[in-house]
Amino acid sequence: MPAQLRALAWAHQPIVYELLLRCAWETVRTFSRNDRKLQGIPGAIAVLHTNTRALDYHPHVHLVMPAAALDPEDRQWRTKAQAKTAAGYLFNHKALAKVFRAKMLAGIDAAGLALPARYPRQWVVDCKSVGTGRPALIYLGRYLYRGVIRENDILACDNGEVRFRFRNAKTGKFEHRSVPGADFLWLILQHVLPKGFRRARNFGFLHPNCKRLIALLHLLLRFDPGGSTAWVKQRAPIVCACCGAVMTIVRTQIRSTDSARVTVPIPTGGIR
Repeated sequence: MPAQLRALAWAHQPIVYELLLRCAWETVRTFSRNDRKLQGIPGAIAVLHTNTRALDYHPHVHLVMPAAALDPEDRQWRTKAQAKTAAGYLFNHKALAKVFRAKMLAGIDAAGLALPARYPRQWVVDCKSVGTGRPALIYLGRYLYRGVIRENDILACDNGEVRFRFRNAKTGKFEHRSVPGADFLWLILQHVLPKGFRRARNFGFLHPNCKRLIALLHLLLRFDPGGSTAWVKQRAPIVCACCGAVMTIVRTQIRSTDSARVTVPIPTGGIR
């Protein structure tokens, strides 16, 4: 988020944070529907971050989404090959920035919030491929489960000063920063989200409430959610100690360690 709008975000955190997540999703959904190769509903996992690597206040959203979309009307699963150049992933980043900026400003205005007198005309959107399978999961895990700062990055706490390190995104090298103890606590506490706010959201066919989309996706990809055991590693046969014949397991019982079983309600809903 541009520096001119950070004060607005700080003063109205729940509203602006929600707008950041929703507008980011609406932008990629619009591009997926209009893309001639996708023409469908995408899926995305959005994660809200409020800090820079140096722990300064900087609200922004990370989206992880596959290069594919689901068309529920034509019942088709469409994919898009990555561009041969490393300039971007899926969509043009400059076009994404323009549409996201327009949606975000319109959302702020519709929420009745006063925009600052001056703000940048050009916003920045970074769009890149992070790989498939395990590399993509590792990339996503860094944003889902990493806190504001790792304990190993806090180097010293002496004479009321806290010294910590962070990796410069441009150079890839570690840099050090020293601040008074009270200021360090403030750097950490300003990134505590409002009560009840979820910083990670699922959208499109990745949303658990989109049961019709998920069922269609299972059908198109020939995935058996009923628990096909073809992929399970077969256990070694058990031989009878008396006759030496291979034994057949008739029933397996695992004793429950819970004193009471808790029923988890399954949410229902339409396409989001």
